[in-house]
Amino acid sequence: MFDAPDCPPEPRPEHGAPLGPTARLRILATSDVHGHILPQDYFTGRRDTPAALARLATLVARARAEGGAANCLLLDNGDFLQGTPLSDLTARPGQGWRGRHPVIRAMNLMGYDAAALGNHEFNFGLDWLSEVLTQADFPVLCANAVRARGATPVGDTPFLPPVTMLTRHLSATDGRRHPIRIGLIGLTPPQVAVWDHAHLGGRISTRDIVETARAWVPELRARGADLVIALAHTGIDPGPDRPGMENAARALARVPGLDAIIAGHSHRVFPGPEHLRTPGADIVRATLHGVPCVKPGFGASHLGQIDLHLCRETGGWRVTGHAVALRAARGVAPWPRMGRALARAHAHTLRLTERRLAETRAPLHSYLALVRDDPGLALVNAAQAAALAEAIRDTPHAALPLLSASAPFKTGGRGGPDHFTDIPAGPLRLRNIADLYGFPNTLCGLVVTGAELRDWLERAAICLARLTPGVAGQNLLDPAIPGHVFDVIAGLRYVIDVNVPPRYDLTGALIAPAARRIRELCHRGRPVADEDRFVIATNSYRAWGGGPFPALAGGGRLIHESRRPIRDLLAAHVAARGAIVPAAQGTWRLAPLPGTHAQIATGPGLRAYPEEIAALGAEDLGLDEQGFLRLSLPLPGTPRASLANSAATAYMRP
Repeated sequence: MFDAPDCPPEPRPEHGAPLGPTARLRILATSDVHGHILPQDYFTGRRDTPAALARLATLVARARAEGGAANCLLLDNGDFLQGTPLSDLTARPGQGWRGRHPVIRAMNLMGYDAAALGNHEFNFGLDWLSEVLTQADFPVLCANAVRARGATPVGDTPFLPPVTMLTRHLSATDGRRHPIRIGLIGLTPPQVAVWDHAHLGGRISTRDIVETARAWVPELRARGADLVIALAHTGIDPGPDRPGMENAARALARVPGLDAIIAGHSHRVFPGPEHLRTPGADIVRATLHGVPCVKPGFGASHLGQIDLHLCRETGGWRVTGHAVALRAARGVAPWPRMGRALARAHAHTLRLTERRLAETRAPLHSYLALVRDDPGLALVNAAQAAALAEAIRDTPHAALPLLSASAPFKTGGRGGPDHFTDIPAGPLRLRNIADLYGFPNTLCGLVVTGAELRDWLERAAICLARLTPGVAGQNLLDPAIPGHVFDVIAGLRYVIDVNVPPRYDLTGALIAPAARRIRELCHRGRPVADEDRFVIATNSYRAWGGGPFPALAGGGRLIHESRRPIRDLLAAHVAARGAIVPAAQGTWRLAPLPGTHAQIATGPGLRAYPEEIAALGAEDLGLDEQGFLRLSLPLPGTPRASLANSAATAYMRP
C-alpha cells in the first residue's frame, strides 16, 4: 500500500501559487541497513534474499533517472556498519581481510551525499570507528554524541561533524540551474552512552535529541541553509514526550525550522498503518506534526523517498509541497556493479563463515525460545559461565555461586517469519555461531544479590502478555516487546506467572508495584533470599543498563570485563568440545493456567520439528497473512517431563 509506483505522485501544493521558478528536490534515504549489502544470508547460506543494499542501489538509479540526478540526494540514517558477517567478521581486524570496509565501499559506489551515526556504529569502539570512517567519500554526522559538552550543544566538542552544508544546483522550470544550500544534522539515541559504555565511558557524552536540534537548526539557518533535514536515528514514540527519549522523531518534528526528517532505529516503516493512531502522525500525507518524514524499515528492505516541491523566491527557496514514498527491495534485481565490486569481500566472508568448529548432535533453533526452556540459550549461557569461571578462578569471587544470563536474539517480530535461528544437527560452523550470537557484545562479570536477580527476571518477563485463565485465543507474547529482552538466567530455577501483570514497561518504568510474576526462585533447590550473593556472567549491553534493565555494572559490582566478543568465546567453547549435545536445562517454566490455551506466532520452519510441537501439546493453526506459523498451546505449554533434566548446575562449579 505504501510502496511507490514507478512514477511517484506529484507533490501537493501547500502554501499557495509559486511566485518564481520551481524545482523538485528528491531525497532518497536508507536506514538500519545493518550490513545487508548483498542478497546473501551468511548465517544460513541462503542466496537471493529479498532485501539488500544491492537491490536498493537499482532503485536509487531509477529514482535518480526519474528526478534528475542533479536534483537528488542520497542519505543514510545510521546502523550501516554492523549486522552481518560481511560487516562484523570480514571487516574486523584479525580476520585476514586487507581491503576497504565492504559497507563503506558499497556506499561510496552508490554515491551517498551524507550519513549519520546510529547506535550500532559504536559497537566496535571509537578508534576503529574513526579509522573506518576515513574511508568514506561522504560526510558522516553526529551532533549529540560528543567528546565534551559545552554550555550549549553548539559549543560542544564534537566527535564527528554535528552538521554539514551541501551546496547543490537544482534544475528549475525556467530552464536554469539555481544554487541551493541544504543543512543536514545527524542525531543518535542518547542511550548509546549506556549501551556501549564499555567503549564510550569517559570518552563520549550524549545529549537529548530534541535539545540538540533546537540549538543546531537555527544555527544552520543562520549559516544560510535554504532547507534543513534531520538524519535522526530515532523511532516514533506515541508519547508523552520526555527528556532523553530513545524514539523521539515525533517530538523532533515540533522543532521549528525542519523541512524533513529521515527517521529509523525501530526497524519499522513510516508511513504505514502501524502509526494510524499515533498522535501527530498523518500516514496519508506522511508527516509528523506537519513535517514530511520517512522511515525505511530494516536490513535494506526499503528505499525511502521524499520529494520536496520548491519555489525560488527572493532570499532563497520555499517548500510548497511534498510527496513521500517507500520503494520495496523485494523483487528488484541487484545492481551488478555492487556484486562485482564486493566479490572478493564476499568470497572472504564465505571462507570465514564456513569454517567448521564442532558438531551438534541435535538441532539448535529459536522458534520456541520465548515459550519454553531453550537448548540454544543454554549453550550460550554455558559458554559465558565457563569463560567467567576461568577469568575469576584465582580471585575471592571464585567462592560465590556462578550464574549466566542471556536472551534469544532472533525471535521473529519485526524481522519477519524468517528471523529465527535454525541450525540442523550436524557440522557446527562459524556462521552458525554468528547466528546464535549476532551482536558484538563483550562478556562482563557482576556481583549481584538475590533481590537484584528477582528484579532482573521480572524485567525479562515483560515479553509475555498478561493472560486471563480460561480464555482461549490470547496472545502469549507481547508484540511491542522485542525477544532480546527475555533474559534467561542459567543456574537458577523459577516459574513465570502470566496471570500477573508485568511489573515494568519497556522503558524500565515501574508500572505495577504490587505485581510479582517470578515465583519459586531457587538455587540448587534452596529458595533465593534477597541478601544472597552471586556472580553472574552477562553481556556488556545488559551490564550497563541496555533495555528495561538497570545498570548493575557500577558501584563496584563489575568484577570482570572482557574485550573479546561473546561470539568468539562461544566459538572457542564449542570448538574445545568437538561435539555438543544441546539440551534444555530446566531453568524456567510457565505457571499453570487451567483451561487456558494461548497463541504464539513463530517461524514456519518449526514444522520441521513436529516432535517439539507435540511435546508442547500445541495445535498448528496455519500461517497468518505475514507468513508466521500460529500455534495454540495449553498452559503450561512446556510439560514437566521435558524439564526433568536437572543439569542446570552443570554450569556452576561443584
